Amino acid sequence: MTEIAESRDASLLPKTVAYLSAFLGIGIAMLALAGPLAVWLGLGDFRFGFTLLRTANSWAPWVAVAALLVAVVLFATGRMTSRPGFARLGVLALIGAISAGLAWYVPQTFRPPEGTPSIHDIATDPQDPLAFVAIVPLRADAPNNLDYGVMPGVESVEQHIEMQRSAYPDIVPQRFEAPPREVFEHALQAVDTLGWERVAADPESGRIEATDTTFWFRFKDDVVIEVKESASGGTVLNARSVSRVGRGDVGKNAERLRDLFSLLRADLE
Repeated sequence: MTEIAESRDASLLPKTVAYLSAFLGIGIAMLALAGPLAVWLGLGDFRFGFTLLRTANSWAPWVAVAALLVAVVLFATGRMTSRPGFARLGVLALIGAISAGLAWYVPQTFRPPEGTPSIHDIATDPQDPLAFVAIVPLRADAPNNLDYGVMPGVESVEQHIEMQRSAYPDIVPQRFEAPPREVFEHALQAVDTLGWERVAADPESGRIEATDTTFWFRFKDDVVIEVKESASGGTVLNARSVSRVGRGDVGKNAERLRDLFSLLRADLE
């Protein structure tokens, strides 16, 4: 009887550790997902969502490493003792390690490249940035204003221009051989393809205003596009993308304009 009890006690420890590893790993992953999910369901704003995500992200590497070590020990023990039950427990621990690892890794992929400036207003012509009209009322409660270069951490418009041009030298007016009306129609199609919400579109003035909502935390960023005939022939397109909240945009506004230009180039060239 004593031997049976000791055997049960010996098998209880690996089971407990394996299940605990799986529970903690999956729990960390669920906590990370709870951040954006809370924003999606209206249970909190992006600050609340970020708090949950940061908490999960800070604990995730520790849980991932611990669960991975448990999995290795269980697999090795099962191999040495020829007990298949240990291998199954090792799989459980490995699931926990992978779950926690993903909770750490996925948010890292959204970090901006080194040198990305802490700005949130990007224009193809920063010397004369396009003005918003139809979107202005929609930003009544937005923390960020629409004055180019006026934001915390930026001392002057000139500094903002230098920061933008240094980080995003490719964000410049786009020129096309096609006539303005054709470019305008393709710009409208690009807005729809990119999933932006049209707010205003005027073919006579060549202006389009739209709002893009980011997937994870439902940030709303606004875009204005203007298509005009170029003095040298063909068409010139200017655009501007501005975040409603957040001091920096982790490069998202520049990326958004690049996506627009890429679609237009593919269609018109």
